[in-house]
Amino acid sequence: MSHIVTVQDAVTAFADFMEPTAAELNAIEREMPVILADVDLLDAHITTLDRTPTELDDRRIRRARRRALAARVALLNRTAGASLPGGAA
Repeated sequence: MSHIVTVQDAVTAFADFMEPTAAELNAIEREMPVILADVDLLDAHITTLDRTPTELDDRRIRRARRRALAARVALLNRTAGASLPGGAA
């Protein structure tokens, strides 16, 4: 008869290494406006999946797309400004 052995120690042995670092958490925090804007854009698209989009739906999608693009531009500008010496763009 063979015994079933749990692999709990093998699975959780690397748990400390799997946690996000402070730098990764900061990066997620910086990208949060982009993530939220993308969620709004997806939500706008999802509402039109099962019906013909109305003019109001089209406007909602356009506004959400503009907000998503603006959030991406703002993130890129902050990233570029932080990496350039002297704050030159």
